[in-house]
Amino acid sequence: MNLDRIDLNLLVYLDVLLREGSVTKAAHQLGITQPAMSNGLRRLRELFGDPLLVRTSEGMTATERAQELQPVIRKALGELEMALQPLEEFEAQVSHRVFRIMVSDYAESTLVPELVKRLRSDAPDVILDVLTPSDVTFKDVEAGKVDMAINRFDEMPQSFHQMTLWQDDFVCLVNPDHPRVSQFDLDAYLASKHIWVSKTGMGAGVGIDPEKVVRLGWV
Repeated sequence: MNLDRIDLNLLVYLDVLLREGSVTKAAHQLGITQPAMSNGLRRLRELFGDPLLVRTSEGMTATERAQELQPVIRKALGELEMALQPLEEFEAQVSHRVFRIMVSDYAESTLVPELVKRLRSDAPDVILDVLTPSDVTFKDVEAGKVDMAINRFDEMPQSFHQMTLWQDDFVCLVNPDHPRVSQFDLDAYLASKHIWVSKTGMGAGVGIDPEKVVRLGWV
């Protein structure tokens, strides 16, 4: 199969279809009619020799082949989008851009105050829209509705770029009158009574998807 025989717009259609899981929503996202989107899906099925999206009791579901294609298509389109970005440098001092970032409450309390302080001097007209993990899904990030997500992630789509911002350790808060405060080792820790802080009652959620709650407590 030669690239010169393929309508590359179909790859954009496929990317949005798999992200939205709906012909109607994908058409709205791309600003085209639903019949045009349906025709695009038909051509994609012919191109890949696979139904790609099939109707189930839970709506339109991606086939195994489509799930394999999704990270490849997203990465390729992402690299193409980067290549097509204008060459002029971002000028923070005169920018009026709104940046939407998702941060955990911990990252918000430690990082955002310093970030806001820096913005006041270096980018006074930039607006920072801070969202919590429960406000955002990976689809929102892929769709460009969120610029950055700052949290601890156990799983992440292959198309995402990620980097470690900092590493931290757990610490213990101990009453200064605790009988073993001068030698608070593991044995003393295990023998002590504890306060468990949990908003959900079943541990701290990890990641960006509120449906995937990992039962980890603040120990």
